[in-house]
Amino acid sequence: MFQDITRVLHQVEHTFATRRILVVGDLMLDRYLWGEVSRISPEAPVPVVQVTRQTETAGGAGNVALNLAGLGARAVVVGYVGTDTEGSRLLTLLQEAGVNTAPIVTLAHRPTVTKTRVIGGHQQVVRLDYEAASPVAEADERRLLEGVAAALDGVDAVILSDYAKGVLSESVCRRVIAAARDRGLPVLADPKGRDYRKYHGATAIAPNRLELSLATGAPVEDLDALFAAGERLRQELDLSFIAVTLSELGIAVLAPGQVQRVPSVAREVFDVSGAGDTVVATLAVGLASGLERRDAVRLANTAAGVVVAKVGTAPIHLPELLAELRRANLEGRAAKVYPLSLLRHQVEAWRAAGNRIVFTNGCFDVLHIGHLTLLEQARRCGDRLIVGLNSDRSVRALKGETRPVIHDADRAHILSALAPVDAVVLFDEETPLELIRTLRPDVLVKGGSYRLEEVVGAAEVRSWGGEVVLVPVVEGYSTTRIVNRIQAGTAAM
Repeated sequence: MFQDITRVLHQVEHTFATRRILVVGDLMLDRYLWGEVSRISPEAPVPVVQVTRQTETAGGAGNVALNLAGLGARAVVVGYVGTDTEGSRLLTLLQEAGVNTAPIVTLAHRPTVTKTRVIGGHQQVVRLDYEAASPVAEADERRLLEGVAAALDGVDAVILSDYAKGVLSESVCRRVIAAARDRGLPVLADPKGRDYRKYHGATAIAPNRLELSLATGAPVEDLDALFAAGERLRQELDLSFIAVTLSELGIAVLAPGQVQRVPSVAREVFDVSGAGDTVVATLAVGLASGLERRDAVRLANTAAGVVVAKVGTAPIHLPELLAELRRANLEGRAAKVYPLSLLRHQVEAWRAAGNRIVFTNGCFDVLHIGHLTLLEQARRCGDRLIVGLNSDRSVRALKGETRPVIHDADRAHILSALAPVDAVVLFDEETPLELIRTLRPDVLVKGGSYRLEEVVGAAEVRSWGGEVVLVPVVEGYSTTRIVNRIQAGTAAM
């Protein structure tokens, strides 16, 4: 659990957008050829992939920058691209996401690092890599360092994204770390290789389990030995902490005198590509926003849990993270009761997943079969059902001082326990018009006792292409009638 979930949510929603993060590292283009496998080639024992589409995204340091942009932060990236088509495409992808690419160095004699993955169904069949193995020329390295120096002014943190493609040499790492420390900026490195001395003096490194094993010589399967070796490495490199990603086991934080374990969020894993980029990006912007280290690590772990459920390299997006925070930190029925500020992000995440959003509203005081029938029929109109619930004050304004019988917090939890309901949100006004305008549902549902022209929000929903549905009421059932019968001591209907 987070130490202070309220502060975490506030920082994510309001402070991330004010942070500017510099990413220095290996830029690459990730290209995906998607298709289906239905047979084996007669020419060789390999699958034949019938390609149906092609997609491209930024990989390596570019994916770190996309994660930062997806979280709402302002990202500026420094690295190399070639003068080829792939380099132009990579720059376009970054710029379209709002990433500042001005300091990127273009090299005429070096191709843009490109990885082409062939996906058959949901499985990677083969990967093709295009890159230059030769060292970067000193003159080109000087140009890169000049770009870093210019970009450092006004940033809140620095990320070194090392994919061992030639950008982060020992001299570049040491100069960037020294310049950042002179400015009091945190530096986080996603390391590669066996020799981590070039990261000396950084704030933290974020290797995965295998990478830490290669760097320390400790057995990858013995976590106690691995963590002990990692702590010795932390001291040697003068780091504040090491965040070790452990795949399905979560993240371990190695800090002076302690090892903190953050368990993973249980979910189906499709592809771990880019998960490390998400971790280091989220960790950097979390620390830069003033989160405590433990909460920043837990936030990074939560973000990684979202991206591993996607196929291919894909960055985190703010609505997804906010929705996951809500889901992960509230359990059972209460997890469906949202403040409007969080529900907006949850609706964005549902809509991004292709869900059809349905909205209905009411007092739902003394729940009865008529209410249940309305909710069941409303849920059949789409994929997610949101119930706008009148607060106690608004019920009194509509029904009189003797109502509601059941307080709004209890009514909300009762509704959230029902299978058809995906979210409950309270509103204090006498009508849900502002809720409807904010959430922009695809379908607005009301009971058949209303005429279409009487339905609040009907015109608005239709204006953005939505649908208004009136469902038949169950005759003879109402809360007022039930209350009157109880007060009169009359037998049940």
